[in-house]
Amino acid sequence: MRGAKDAGACRLWGVVWLVIWGSVLSGEWWWPAPAYAAEAAKIDAGDTAWVLVSSALVLMMTAPGLALFYGGLVRRKNVLATLMHSFILLAMVSVQWVLWGYSIAFAPDIGGIIGGLQYVGLATVGSEPGPYADTIPHLAYTIFQGMFAAITPALITGAFAERMKFKTFLLFSLLWATFVYDPLAHWVWGKGGWINAMGALDFAGGTVVHISSGVSALICAIVLGRRRGFPTEYMAPHNLPFAVTGAALLWVGWFGFNAGSALKANGLAANAFVTTNTAAATAALTWLFAEWNHSGKPTMLGAASGAVAGLVAITPGAGFVSPLPAILIGGVAGIVCFYAVVMKSRFGYDDALDVVGVHGIGGTWGALATGLFASTMVNADGRNGLLFGDARTLGIQIVAIVATWVFAALVTWILLKILDATMGLRVSNEDEQMGLDLSQHNEAGYTM
Repeated sequence: MRGAKDAGACRLWGVVWLVIWGSVLSGEWWWPAPAYAAEAAKIDAGDTAWVLVSSALVLMMTAPGLALFYGGLVRRKNVLATLMHSFILLAMVSVQWVLWGYSIAFAPDIGGIIGGLQYVGLATVGSEPGPYADTIPHLAYTIFQGMFAAITPALITGAFAERMKFKTFLLFSLLWATFVYDPLAHWVWGKGGWINAMGALDFAGGTVVHISSGVSALICAIVLGRRRGFPTEYMAPHNLPFAVTGAALLWVGWFGFNAGSALKANGLAANAFVTTNTAAATAALTWLFAEWNHSGKPTMLGAASGAVAGLVAITPGAGFVSPLPAILIGGVAGIVCFYAVVMKSRFGYDDALDVVGVHGIGGTWGALATGLFASTMVNADGRNGLLFGDARTLGIQIVAIVATWVFAALVTWILLKILDATMGLRVSNEDEQMGLDLSQHNEAGYTM
């Protein structure tokens, strides 16, 4: 009997040891990689949903937001051509981003200057988390950044509205996205990018999006020259309701732009949401009062332009500053950007839709302000600004601003000169007089 029990016990221990050693040999008992891999590949549904919704909001900023904003500000004969700029850039840059743009901007670093070719055609970019966000699919991060890439060259079009050839515009925008935006995005946001490594703060695109587009807009306005009849001919906006609707859509979409850049549905996203709205609201008020004081009348266009200026200015610091500094950032932006627009006539360049004053100057102020008001109490992954004890942060921000101004201006000038020599930049005087809707697209925005 006892022998039978001993035999049973031996068989039981044999089974236990067999299970244990089988687990050891198969790696299921002691090897930590499967558990680690499962943890590393964990996708958070809330974070993913927020980033995808934010991507759609940023898409809306380009078309219809920016398209309507710019389309309403030009003359009636150029409305479709202006809408076309934003709409077709959304299409073209979306394809460029998949084929090579994302790889240049975010693939593994080459010398701090540019990304490699590992992500060409989105090779190896899939549904698992990527190197820039650990709770959302790599593809979600890719499309979110792609929407930023699409709107940035669209911002520039306001400077050369009503006078650039459409075929030249297409090639210029493709080259600009490839040789200006993509490398700059790598410098500032890419792992190993030299501005990123320096410690510069740009939460959602003050340098990458707004300074780069504003500076490039200035170069475009200078190289292309003034519109025919400027400044003596009457060139008032043809449809202010279009423009105000577009500005309102930009305001809504900007929550995806800034709060979405937290890449998570968390407290940082909430902070960016609140600072974005606060700065926009304050700038709308200060622009309005500055205009009222300057010209004697407050205007709807002024309020809308002020809101956009505040949105631009808060973009680099939305996730690094708290709501009270956001009031100051937006308030100063409304005043500074208004007078920058007023002053353009003294310098003689024809920035048709005030891209330089709003995006170039607003983005520069926002990047500087981030160096003043950033706080690690808001974002532990950031830095303290000058007013929170770290003067180096302001110095780093200045270096990033100067580098962006110089790089964007130089490359944009080179591209324009090459295209002018090979294709020509401007439509003929006759085509400009006729309007780009008919001369470039053979259609009219309004049929009477």
